[in-house]
Amino acid sequence: MNSGTARNNIKIGSNVGIVLKQDQRSGKITRGIVKRILTNSPTHPHGIKVELENGSIGRVKEIY
Repeated sequence: MNSGTARNNIKIGSNVGIVLKQDQRSGKITRGIVKRILTNSPTHPHGIKVELENGSIGRVKEIY
């Protein structure tokens, strides 16, 4: 499993686990396929922000 904090680890079409804004306290992971990468910087300490194909937006915690 790669780290979700580096943008170059994440590609459009990747199968990832993200934490949605409303799930940040619980840390609940939502799985899906990356539609767009929203973070422009090469790294982010809390994870790269992405939009999934189902429209969910969150920070990548796991890459499968």
